[in-house]
Amino acid sequence: MHPAILALLMLLFVLLCFLGILANGFIVLVLGREWRRRGRLLPSDLILISLGASRFFLQWVGMVHNFYYFLHLENYNRGLVRQLFGLHWDFLNSATFWFGTWLSVLFCVKIATFTHPTFLWLKWRFPGSVPWLLLGSLLMSSIVTLLFFWGNRAVHQGFLLRNIAGNMTYREWNKKLEIHYFLPLKVVTLSIPYSVFLVFMMLLINSLRRHRRTMQSNAHGLQDPSTQAHTKALRSLVSFLVLYALSFGSLMITALGYFSLRSDWYWPWQILIFLCTSVHPFILIFSNLRLRGVFRQVLLWARGFWVA
Repeated sequence: MHPAILALLMLLFVLLCFLGILANGFIVLVLGREWRRRGRLLPSDLILISLGASRFFLQWVGMVHNFYYFLHLENYNRGLVRQLFGLHWDFLNSATFWFGTWLSVLFCVKIATFTHPTFLWLKWRFPGSVPWLLLGSLLMSSIVTLLFFWGNRAVHQGFLLRNIAGNMTYREWNKKLEIHYFLPLKVVTLSIPYSVFLVFMMLLINSLRRHRRTMQSNAHGLQDPSTQAHTKALRSLVSFLVLYALSFGSLMITALGYFSLRSDWYWPWQILIFLCTSVHPFILIFSNLRLRGVFRQVLLWARGFWVA
């Protein structure tokens, strides 16, 4: 790849990460201040602050990891660097996926209008279970992190030995672990939260579409405020669904080993991976009344400071 194009892609990656860091940090600061002032948070705010915090640190880890990998490609598997980055990345990535999943479940039970007894029971029980679900997500992410750590430790030991049992080379050993250990582990650990997310998002989108059609058939025009609110909610949810699916799909394809650092598509692919964690926080900010109000105040303050 031409050095100028490579530099541009790396710059876009850094800008995307910093935008995500600022947006997620903003969510954590605003809700953290609210938590400190009131001593408690609503279930939705608990999920939002957890998701914002995990994404904030995930983007820092991802950005530092990518540039370390780029600058020290030959030495990446030496020492404990791969294991150190792996510990942070695997824990934060798993937690982020689970927090995003609980956010979709909460949206569904709060907004959807299904009357099935199971759904009504979930609607009643889920908000009170949010703190325990978040703690359970952290525990599950810790277990996933340990499973990946054992694999990364085996890769590091293979690098030190160079010649594995059975006259297998390090490259062959690494490839075998990627296919028979890391890939199934990534598929299982990410597919479970993604499947739950997908089910509840589709239920919610279907419920909103049905409600919107009902309102239109009852002589409510497209300019009716209630219809506009449902249309706006639909767009927000579809955006979340697309971004979450892109993140999941890109991580699955990355697990197959198609985009190494030597590939011309490495940096565009990294941009795609971090698109959800960078763009979705802005959707959350503009769809949340409290966050949107504080964000506007910050913009007005920044504008006044710049003019002055």
